[in-house]
Amino acid sequence: MKKLNPKLNKALFWEIDYQTIDYEKHARFVIGRVLTRGNWEDWLELKRYYGFKIQHEALQIRYLDKKTLNFCHTFFNIPKEQFRCYNTEPSLRKLWNY
Repeated sequence: MKKLNPKLNKALFWEIDYQTIDYEKHARFVIGRVLTRGNWEDWLELKRYYGFKIQHEALQIRYLDKKTLNFCHTFFNIPKEQFRCYNTEPSLRKLWNY
């Protein structure tokens, strides 16, 4: 039996056609977007749909803001150092000087 697609806030995916999202193929993108920009209802829907896959994908996301990284670190009880984003330098280190 096929899982029903998650009912996530369409505004989270403003730059793409919401109807064409492949939730299995683009799981890391969907999980990252909900973690960084979603609300509590989106989080609960994400947990319902992906379950433990969230933890695996969150570890591989290249960028998470500090607040989201702290949430994932606490929720999954995983050291921050194991998250890929923790060890990846941002491409822009500081704002331009005008």
